Amino acid sequence: MAGNTIKDKIAAGAKVVDVRTPAEFADEAYPGAINIPLPALPARMNELGPKEKPIVLYCASGARSGQAMRFLRQNGFADVVNAGGLDDMPR
Repeated sequence: MAGNTIKDKIAAGAKVVDVRTPAEFADEAYPGAINIPLPALPARMNELGPKEKPIVLYCASGARSGQAMRFLRQNGFADVVNAGGLDDMPR
C-alpha cells in the first residue's frame, strides 16, 4: 500500500530527493531525483520549493531519509514521505 502512495505522489509531481552522499548518488539514483545530502539539507531547503508541495525522500536504508523527514516537518514542510532506501522506490 505504501508503495502505491509513493508512486502516486511521484506521478502527481512530488519532488524526489536523494539524501545520500554525492558519490552514492552518482553511482545510482532514482530517475528524476535531486541530490541534497542530509548534512546539506538545512542550507538547501530553499531548493525544495513551496512547503505545501509533496516531497518523497530516500537514501540507502531509510535512516537518513527518516532524519530528513523529521527535520523538514519541523521546518514547516507539510507533505513529506520517507520512502526508505533506493531499492524500496517504485519502479
